[in-house]
Amino acid sequence: MALHRDIYWIGRQWAVTGFGMQLIDQRHGGKFDIEIAQLWGEGLAVDLSAQKWFDPVDFGKGLWVARQRHTRPPAPTEVDSAPEAPVVEKVEVATTAAVEPPPPKSAGFQLRTAGSAKFLRPWRVRMKR
Repeated sequence: MALHRDIYWIGRQWAVTGFGMQLIDQRHGGKFDIEIAQLWGEGLAVDLSAQKWFDPVDFGKGLWVARQRHTRPPAPTEVDSAPEAPVVEKVEVATTAAVEPPPPKSAGFQLRTAGSAKFLRPWRVRMKR
C-alpha cells in the first residue's frame, strides 16, 4: 500500500501518517503497516523483530511519535447480558376530529429560465487531405 497522503514524521524505515504507522519500503506491499487503532497493542515490535531488515530504534521513535500524534481510541464498552424488559406504550384513542396536516412551506426560490434552448448537432471538423 502506498504511503498515506498526510505524512507527519519520516524516519529511516518508518513514517507516521494519517493511516497510522507505515513502512517506507514499498516492496513489502503494506504488509507491516499499523493502523491507528492498533498502535497501542502489545508486542508490536516482537512480531517485527524476526525480520532481518527491522531497525528497533527507528521503530521505537516512530511509535512514540505516532502515539503522541494520534489519540487513543476509546475502549470498547461491555454489553450487559441481562435482557431488557420490553417497553409497553399506551395507545391513545383519538376522539377529536381528524387533524389536518399543515400547508407545505414554499422554499421561496424557483429556478426559471428566460427564452428557450435548442439542441444542435455537434461541430464537425473537416481536414484537408
